[in-house]
Amino acid sequence: MSEFTHLNKNGEPAIVDVGHKKTTARKATAQAIISLPDSVLKALQQDDFNTKKGSVFQIAIIAGIMGAKKTSELIPLCHPIGLDNCNLHIQLNDNNEIVIECTTSIEAKTGVEMEALTGASVAALTIYDMCKALSHDIVIKEIKLIEKSGGKNDFTRTE
Repeated sequence: MSEFTHLNKNGEPAIVDVGHKKTTARKATAQAIISLPDSVLKALQQDDFNTKKGSVFQIAIIAGIMGAKKTSELIPLCHPIGLDNCNLHIQLNDNNEIVIECTTSIEAKTGVEMEALTGASVAALTIYDMCKALSHDIVIKEIKLIEKSGGKNDFTRTE
């Protein structure tokens, strides 16, 4: 079993020292899934996902990008990095759930999976915020890493 990387030799919180690592191209994709009550989904579909506050999906995409860029300000031991790219895609799946995918990339000494997870999370929270006036029975069902590459351990979710 691996050890926790965010603890120093005394067991205290510490940022990981990446000074010795090689700069590599790194990429990560995370996903969030939101379940909306049928009444909210129908109301959104009637207006092509636009509300008095604006386009739900477009605003969520902007919020997700902003969240990904600010990850190190939100997660205490994340390295501050400048993303090379951040893309969010939002769509309905066959179960009438909103699926958000956030893909981040950078050439750096540390990965971008926390940025992808934060981007997907903030986009999901934004959709909740924009729809909560219609119902509070909105569920952000899951937020998960789909894949990451370019670091010591690549990962691809197989489920």
